[in-house]
Amino acid sequence: MMANSDYTLIDSKTGNLALKIYSIKKDNPFNEVQRLSYYSLIWIKKGGGIAKSDFAEHGFGENTLFSFSPYQPFTLDAPDLEAEVIHFHPDFFCIHKHQKEVACDGVLFNNIYNPPMVKIDMDSIVKLGMVVDQMRGEMQQPELAQYELLVSYLKIFLITASRLKNEQREEIEGKVNQNEEPFVLQKLKDYINQHYKTKHSASDYADMLTISPKALAKLTKSYFNKTLTDLISERIIIEAKRELYLTDKTVKEIAYELGYDDEYYFSRFFKKKAEVSPLIYRKNVGFAKATMA
Repeated sequence: MMANSDYTLIDSKTGNLALKIYSIKKDNPFNEVQRLSYYSLIWIKKGGGIAKSDFAEHGFGENTLFSFSPYQPFTLDAPDLEAEVIHFHPDFFCIHKHQKEVACDGVLFNNIYNPPMVKIDMDSIVKLGMVVDQMRGEMQQPELAQYELLVSYLKIFLITASRLKNEQREEIEGKVNQNEEPFVLQKLKDYINQHYKTKHSASDYADMLTISPKALAKLTKSYFNKTLTDLISERIIIEAKRELYLTDKTVKEIAYELGYDDEYYFSRFFKKKAEVSPLIYRKNVGFAKATMA
């Protein structure tokens, strides 16, 4: 790792990392499982290998951008990498609170149906490279309203990447929409979004779609590279994390709203999926107080 390319901004109120930008040159710190308490954008410039995230594996090569949410487990299994890395804490920039401005929640982050990666094309290489350089320059020489300017640069980066991922997703969906199967899966997405708080079993969704559980399981695995149970669990965990950060509701209240009468069962379920308890997640990621902008 090149020390002269490592820039870190610390939150003066909490003492925690707010924003960090650094380069990787050949060494790969992501070979081991990562569970970071902030958002991570990892732009692979050279190298390739296998990315493992949540319940799936994906091959990747150069000019791939990965986007991981707080405590989303991942590894990048590759011998050598050259990459640009941006870490930012939710308190520095909350994608939930700024969804209307940036619209990366559900696209770059928290998208249970698509891999957490996007291929960077030639035009975007130039745009994103310029933004990273501008962020580095601003962090190197702090000036008036540094925080606001850095947030603006980060927004440009996220919007550019989100647009690109949407374009690539539409191309893929356009190719497969000639079949009947994606219609069933689109209905499945709709049903999960509507009912994940009350229906937690795969058989519930098979019944709603009037399809056998075995056939639905095969379809889900084929198109999403995940089981239906995995998809349901991920959707529940995403909402739980959002509630833990955005509200001061108790774990018991959040559990009940997500269809769990037993707070302790829910806490065990959360810890099994997120590798951290709900209380530790809130402690490290924090929650957005009413006084925050």
